[in-house]
Amino acid sequence: MTFRPTTKHLLLTAVQAAVAALMVPGLSSAATTTPDPFYQYTGSTPLASIEPGTVLKTRTIPYYILGIKTAMQATQLVYRSTDALQRPSVNVTTVIMPKCTSACQNKDKVIAYQSFYDSLNPEDSPSRAYAGGKRLPDLLPGFEALLFSPYLQKGYTIVVSDTEGQAANFAAGPEYGYNTLDSIRAALNSPELGLSRNAKVAMMGYSGGAIATEWAAELAPSYAPDLGQNLIGATFGGVLVSPEHNLSYIEGAPIWGGVLEMAFIGIARSYELDLTKYLSDRGLEIYNKMKSQSIINVLGQYSKVTWQGIVKPEYWDRTTVPEYVASVNKVIMGTGGTPAIPLQIAQGTGGIWEGTKTSPVYGKGDGVMLAGDVRALARQYCAQGVQVQHKEYGSSHLITAISWLSGATSWIDDRFAGKPAPANCASIAPGNSLAPLVYTP
Repeated sequence: MTFRPTTKHLLLTAVQAAVAALMVPGLSSAATTTPDPFYQYTGSTPLASIEPGTVLKTRTIPYYILGIKTAMQATQLVYRSTDALQRPSVNVTTVIMPKCTSACQNKDKVIAYQSFYDSLNPEDSPSRAYAGGKRLPDLLPGFEALLFSPYLQKGYTIVVSDTEGQAANFAAGPEYGYNTLDSIRAALNSPELGLSRNAKVAMMGYSGGAIATEWAAELAPSYAPDLGQNLIGATFGGVLVSPEHNLSYIEGAPIWGGVLEMAFIGIARSYELDLTKYLSDRGLEIYNKMKSQSIINVLGQYSKVTWQGIVKPEYWDRTTVPEYVASVNKVIMGTGGTPAIPLQIAQGTGGIWEGTKTSPVYGKGDGVMLAGDVRALARQYCAQGVQVQHKEYGSSHLITAISWLSGATSWIDDRFAGKPAPANCASIAPGNSLAPLVYTP
């Protein structure tokens, strides 16, 4: 009897391997020393005169998974996008097409897969990993290739953007959304790929990938209305809805405590805010160590770090820091618009499994993301007429990914089949308030 792995088996294997990879001494986390000129735009036409989603450069590369060269090839596109400050920017996406005869390719079916590579270092982007990266952070995109491989077998095209942009602005939600939408535009615009301009596109992502997927869904109607004929749905899980709430939830947590500082750095960097003037000596030490690190280098390393431990005493109340208040309010999900496509949202509540205590203010989470915030977002979209299927699992962040992927696969299949999108809006329990933080000078 032949064993055929399910999506749940694939993800469980990936999670187990990712944890094991942290113990591998031969893999380096250091950045490469020679920048790849492919990533730079050197054209004479000002970016401001170029439409978002325009392909600026194209190259075909051998497709690497976990640093191992495969028989497949991938196409990488440099394309015009937009940063958090609404300025023209340049980004890169990797497009993987099935290795099969033209008869098996479904050029009208595309999966936009948003990676959870979570890093403050642009060298950790998926495009570098798929081009042959052999550093420790390059393992994550390689494991994720296992997750979307079933769609390659069906003949679908996979688009994997460097969602954080070329500055790796971790947790800067709107910028993730612009980069994701423009990567889809670029793939559809590329003559080398030959995709149908009317191709149907489903978006999916977990954790850091959920940031990109959700923001792309809510920004699409205003930023990319031309994709209205293409986008058919978005599924995401482990969702960072309000970073201010999450900061309170995870500070001091044994595994996820360091994500606090990562988001602090990435969001400030995306909006060009100098928050170092508020940091204590210990805060500056952590900032300088972390500003170019991957989440792989952070998990479990900052279990005793709190906001009061990294800022000067006069700023222990975060509402007194105007730059902080302004920036975290800009990245609250649901403030950028209303999705025009069906959504599937999954969230765990078993954060205690990963050592994170239940918040006395915001309730249960999965260890890093808050379930009450996710419910509030789902209910907001339901009230705005969006078809939302929401589900909570009693497991932690890493384990909930398995349940999310299993449900996401069948949900996406139904969207491509044209079936009506399910919704359970009436049964979603009330969540937390998503009101913006108020500055108190």
